[in-house]
Amino acid sequence: MRISLKAIATLLLLAASLKDTAVADEVLDIDIRIGNVMPYTGELAAFATIGKSEAAYFDMINDQGGINGRKVKFISYDDGADPVRTREQTKKLVETDNVLLMFGSFGTPENLAVRSYLNERKVPQLFLASGDEEWSRPKSFPWTMGFPPTFRSEGRIYANYIQASYPERRIAVLWQNDQFGRDLFRGLQEGLGDWARMIVSDIAVDGSEKSLDVQVDLLQSSGADIVLLDAAPPMVALALRRMNDIGWHPVLMLDNASASIAHALRPAGLENAIGVISTAFLKDASDPAWKDDPGMQAWSAFMDKYYPDGDRADSNAVFGYAAAETLTQVLKQCGDDLSRENILRQATSLRNYRSSVALPSIAINTGPSDYRPIKQMRLVQFDGYTWQPIGEVVESAFVDTSGQQDQPN
Repeated sequence: MRISLKAIATLLLLAASLKDTAVADEVLDIDIRIGNVMPYTGELAAFATIGKSEAAYFDMINDQGGINGRKVKFISYDDGADPVRTREQTKKLVETDNVLLMFGSFGTPENLAVRSYLNERKVPQLFLASGDEEWSRPKSFPWTMGFPPTFRSEGRIYANYIQASYPERRIAVLWQNDQFGRDLFRGLQEGLGDWARMIVSDIAVDGSEKSLDVQVDLLQSSGADIVLLDAAPPMVALALRRMNDIGWHPVLMLDNASASIAHALRPAGLENAIGVISTAFLKDASDPAWKDDPGMQAWSAFMDKYYPDGDRADSNAVFGYAAAETLTQVLKQCGDDLSRENILRQATSLRNYRSSVALPSIAINTGPSDYRPIKQMRLVQFDGYTWQPIGEVVESAFVDTSGQQDQPN
């Protein structure tokens, strides 16, 4: 039987087309495996909302068709905020679950416990839920990047506000005895400069304390006019309740990580938190000022459908959404090249990217030598219902810290 050259060419083209289709289908079937470790149990379980909202966000993305045609498989394990368990769970994610990258894991000691391991394997460790400066060491640890402004820079913001609004007033600090607490306290001292002499009392507390009555009483006896609470949400709630019980009402400041209405202010009694000052870089879902904002309307619809059990007064739900939204942008920029090298390349080339739930004028910028995605915050004050802005958006790095990257502390 004779077959014409034209027929052969047609058959060859058809076979090639079918092969290309099969390859394309095979590629599209490959999911994007993302690893995460979060304290779903233990003393810091209040922050588990971050992981839950991130998981819900990727469920939404998958329902929308995925990222560049690929579905996301978000695998998140509990470490109870224990660095030993963090190492175990991270190794499981990398070596057994074969995740492409680690994303959004919580905590400073926890992420430090796996940083070297992930960098040696060249696994991206992106947008960590921690404001430690250690995530900005691109020369030493190029595969690790944080997300929020640094704790140390936040401390400088409070120092600047105190100098401008309450000069020569006595200051007391209740700080958590870990790297988070120390960094923010150090930033406050650095920002105050010579005025650091106005810190008349500082007390370190352990995250497992069940009562802070003695500590708060000691702070009151110091005669301080200003108090900075630099601790986790449960500790903040304990301190606020005690201050109300003894009728002590100094100028009160609260670190951003614990400025959760759901986990700190509501347990303390909202009326006991009126006037508290903190910082913010994301929109407050409780604030009716954002009811017509497209970004917060989308967030609200997301909560309705994908995270209905979530507490809308929990700022961690907004944080998780913002971090997942930013990673999605990075992965979209990757196109069809989902190599770890390209993921890192795109993560370090964000230019004026704006999360839909970030405050106006807060932009995300990164570069090969700039591993601090968010550098701006603004001061806010609690009015009994929501956080209201005071002042302008400010650079969190009051003192230029860019030259301190990859330098010993």
